[in-house]
Amino acid sequence: MAGIPSNTSSSSSIASNLVRVRERIANACNLYGRPLSDVRLIAISKKHPVESIRAAIDAGQLDFGENQVQEALGKIPEVEIPGVQWHYIGPLQSNKAKHLPGNFHWWHTLNRLDIATRVSSKAVELGTRVETLIQVNVVNDPAKSGVSSSGLSPLIAQLLEAGLGGLDLRGLMTIGPHGGSEDELRQCFGSLRELMETTRDQFGLENFDQLSMGMTDDMEQAIGEGATMVRVGSAIFGSR
Repeated sequence: MAGIPSNTSSSSSIASNLVRVRERIANACNLYGRPLSDVRLIAISKKHPVESIRAAIDAGQLDFGENQVQEALGKIPEVEIPGVQWHYIGPLQSNKAKHLPGNFHWWHTLNRLDIATRVSSKAVELGTRVETLIQVNVVNDPAKSGVSSSGLSPLIAQLLEAGLGGLDLRGLMTIGPHGGSEDELRQCFGSLRELMETTRDQFGLENFDQLSMGMTDDMEQAIGEGATMVRVGSAIFGSR
């Protein structure tokens, strides 16, 4: 496909990589006393071709994450396989919001009411709903997107007041501090779990129990703090 590099792992390598990643998840769940079924693996397929995604599907992977709308729209129609779910994990521009409903099952990066309104309106028009996570910039990194921890409750209040019928608020997402120590990572992920629990109780949100946190280098720490989704790319598909 045009614009997508081909420096990806072979099908056999992807299958082997998935085995290793699943073993890491299983070991972390065992270490922290969590059922393996609690943690969903999102394979981050951005900048990787459809062939690599199909290889992952052949190895039993069904959840995939993309962060560019246009790139994803070129892949999704080519992978129409029952059970496959697409997760949007990147910043979303207003003019791309209409493309989420009907293509993506999950949206991990809600952080603004105006874009949420656009996504919801299109979902209602299509008669569908988008499972939605709010991105929180727990570490207040200016290079990262997301609402601040203190801004989370006001945003949820706005979302609920707006009555967005095309969105199901399901939980929170964050990105851990790059190169953070064990303690820094655990503190970040633990803070997100506490925010999820606090806001769920504050607003009486049913099914607000998902935590998308942890990537290739810090998935174990995230699982230890309650992650229900880990987003792993390079450990599965190789470098981009």
